Amino acid sequence: MDIIQSIKEDILNNHLPRGIPLRQAYLSTRYGVSRIPIRDALQALKSEGWLVLHGKAGVMIPDLNWQEAEDLYLMRAELECLLFEMAFECIHDKDVAKARLFLLELDQEYVSLVSRGELNWCFHSALYMPANRPTLLRVVEGLNKQAVRYLGFQFGPLGYQAKSQDQHEELIALIEARDKNAALILLRQHIEKAGVLLTGYLKKLASG
Repeated sequence: MDIIQSIKEDILNNHLPRGIPLRQAYLSTRYGVSRIPIRDALQALKSEGWLVLHGKAGVMIPDLNWQEAEDLYLMRAELECLLFEMAFECIHDKDVAKARLFLLELDQEYVSLVSRGELNWCFHSALYMPANRPTLLRVVEGLNKQAVRYLGFQFGPLGYQAKSQDQHEELIALIEARDKNAALILLRQHIEKAGVLLTGYLKKLASG
């Protein structure tokens, strides 16, 4: 596991402190590497929204909040449905087969939270790539990378993992049946229902 992956896992599992600066010296000792790969990892994590600036040069792990979660799912719902609609007529058997391989990986119990987020994106991107819209795909990928920060809730207390997989399978079936309208409706529901559930849960935590 590389340094970026390791830091993400520790963030999701609450093994690193939130709201205070992350010191390169501490992280270098924790992960057994020099400060150069730590510095590069922190820069990458900042660009993905996993870390935010603290002070003049430091970074810290931001708190998770319902407004960010809501913004992410609202943007994903609009942009992913647009991308999927562009791609639909160009999705071939090889694309579906690739997507199915990622679903099989997602079913494995040993898969970590971060890897689940990455595999989830790989599944969706296999269906979006036939659109051949790299700029739009890059933006959607960035939103998905930020959304992984919330998987600890969705696959933990919200227990949404099995439901998500069922919807993935249903989406594949609709693609194979060439039912574009139903597939687009399902994709929007897939993103929005999980987002509404997560946002509601985070609101309760904030008010409690």
